[in-house]
Amino acid sequence: MTRTDDAELARLFRAAIVGDEGAYAVFLDGVAQLVRGYCRRRIVHGGVDPEDVVQEVLLAIHLKRHTWRQDEAVTPWVYAIARYKLIDAFRRRGKRIEVDISDFADTLAEPEKAEVGERDIGRALDGLAPVQRSVVASVSVEGASIGETANALGMTETAVRVALHRGLKAIARRFGQD
Repeated sequence: MTRTDDAELARLFRAAIVGDEGAYAVFLDGVAQLVRGYCRRRIVHGGVDPEDVVQEVLLAIHLKRHTWRQDEAVTPWVYAIARYKLIDAFRRRGKRIEVDISDFADTLAEPEKAEVGERDIGRALDGLAPVQRSVVASVSVEGASIGETANALGMTETAVRVALHRGLKAIARRFGQD
């Protein structure tokens, strides 16, 4: 920003303070460009949207326009407001850093598929009562429905559901996953 630009912004701001709406609009456009560039240069790891900071700065300028000393340059005053609003935005964000996952998605490992062998299934079923073992094996391992299991074992559907629930709960408890 040159001295001429600063002088022009100061002239526009003085006119705005006495009521010139057109000068105020031009002043705010110029300030928005300055602040936008200022914020984009300082926000390198994301997490803070420069446009949000620009809006906060413009609002602060509007609310505190009476504090600007008209005999001084306007850009240092604007940059001071921008600096503090940017600090506030970083504080709100906290210490977390947001990174776009697409930047490193190709380096992530594919999710592993959990394969359970017959030995593992047998080990899980071994600790169950005979009725629970039959129900869990039929429904969870073989894929039979509750009704099919009830007919095959000569039980009611409610009794099959209760045995299945108790059997799965016992397996979870045995392997430490309550």
